[in-house]
Amino acid sequence: MRIPDFIWPQWLRDYPRRDLGADITAGVLVSILVVPQSLAYALLAGLPPHFGLYASIFPVLIYAWFGSSRVQAVGPVAITAIMTYTVLLPLSRPGSPEYIVLAATLSLLSGAMVFACGLARLGFLSQLLSRPVASGFISGSAVLIVCSQFKHLLGLSALPTQPWTAGGLLTIFSSIHGMTALVGGISLLMLMLARTWLATGLKKLGCAPATAAFAARLAPLVVVALGSLAVYAGELDRRHGLAVVGNIAGGLPLFSWQLPDAEHVQRLIIPALTLALIGMVQNISMAQALAVKRGERVDANRELVGLGLANITSAFVGGMPVGGGVSRSAVNVASGAQTPLASMVAALVTIFIVLWASPWLAHLPLATLAASIMLAAWSMVDLAALRQAMAYDRADALAWLGTALGVIVLGVDVGIGLGVVLSMATLLFHASTPHMAVVGRLPGSEHFRNVARHRVDTLPHALFLRIDESLFFGNLAAIESYIRQALAQQPACRDLVLVMNAVNRMDSTAVDTLAELNRDLLAQGIRLHFAEIKGPVQDRLQNTALWRHLSGQVFLSASAAFDALAASDCAPAASNSPA
Repeated sequence: MRIPDFIWPQWLRDYPRRDLGADITAGVLVSILVVPQSLAYALLAGLPPHFGLYASIFPVLIYAWFGSSRVQAVGPVAITAIMTYTVLLPLSRPGSPEYIVLAATLSLLSGAMVFACGLARLGFLSQLLSRPVASGFISGSAVLIVCSQFKHLLGLSALPTQPWTAGGLLTIFSSIHGMTALVGGISLLMLMLARTWLATGLKKLGCAPATAAFAARLAPLVVVALGSLAVYAGELDRRHGLAVVGNIAGGLPLFSWQLPDAEHVQRLIIPALTLALIGMVQNISMAQALAVKRGERVDANRELVGLGLANITSAFVGGMPVGGGVSRSAVNVASGAQTPLASMVAALVTIFIVLWASPWLAHLPLATLAASIMLAAWSMVDLAALRQAMAYDRADALAWLGTALGVIVLGVDVGIGLGVVLSMATLLFHASTPHMAVVGRLPGSEHFRNVARHRVDTLPHALFLRIDESLFFGNLAAIESYIRQALAQQPACRDLVLVMNAVNRMDSTAVDTLAELNRDLLAQGIRLHFAEIKGPVQDRLQNTALWRHLSGQVFLSASAAFDALAASDCAPAASNSPA
């Protein structure tokens, strides 16, 4: 009898022993390398820093057991952190007990939604956002993350409401805390140099590429260690007022839950839905990208089950929403992870850190964490995707810009809503402005091509039009207008052939419109013919008045129509030159 995956996952049943060493090594390295990141993202979410460590334990274990990706690493991520902060800031003071309860509620609601989508096999919903829109959303969120960290980097009590104005800039400069800005600036500079120069420099010095890449990934941990050591040695927190993480609560989090009032739950429904949608898109996209590189496959619905259960678990042990992290997964892969066992090892090592090593994190400067967040967030701004969209499709580029600006100006929740609208609007725009072409037959073949692109044979009394889109109420006006313009340019036309090989569907409005066109053309002495209609479309058309009263014929191919209409007229075929 087959054991269900939720009891004993397939990857564990068939676990290859040769991967054990690599997974243990990767798990230890990941747990150590992402500690600063976990603390930083909890701080970004408005939660106590150690909540980031809590979110790196039990949710990680749950996802490793129930998810389908072998190497994706789940935990605190920048996007969910900034969304949590943006949503909860108007409702409560960051770090307060009420704020923590609301964060847990947001994690529970979004996790339940994702889990339900996984059970209902709705993994396809992650495709509601086009890639340009998803990239624009991530880029806009990254800009918000960078801006939100200036107060920690410079030691400001708060950013002015209009920091871009002269008065706002003056307020910022007059409020900068010298020691904080110094530590933050040095940390940011060191991290930037490590990211842009370290790996290349080490390669030039003779290091192996893998060693150089690993050293570059180790740099943030080194910067954090140096910052903490400087605080401890110079007592920068006591003598100069440098903000640090402070004492971290010892011990593991207890499973607990406090129900918020109904009004707050109601206000969190839409943000939770937004968070769930973004989590679905990011998690499945990242899992599929990693699987393609490794020649593996992922199950989108199992991914949603694993991610949903991870967030539900997080709601009871810390309350920070989690997701599939880009940087965390990259570290996991670079460290040599082969199976989800690496994530489970990382979670167990994090337990050790929480229980015995947390005092070493107390001296960590918040400015250093802010520098780490800012650099990681800035790398998420995907201007290459915008340039590519501009070169290929201006509508996609506008969707990218609209989503990014919507997130920056209107907020994360409104921005993602705008992104979904822009995704649908782009789809409708392309569908409502279909490509059509007057086509002719390539000499000596049965292939038909656009007369404006190829040297083809045409008939003086027949017009062949190819429709390259399904027909529905939104594009019929454009199609009908094109047909009438093409007929006006060929006054001798007695036969119109619509080549339908690209038409996958026709709604009832399209059928009625074509029936009206058939009557109008017949009154002008022009017969309407169809060629290359797909089977499912033809099956539905056979029960319509259009089919019964069609003035022309239905041909199996455009070439058959060409031969039949050429034979019906003594006029020789004309040769057409490219425009």
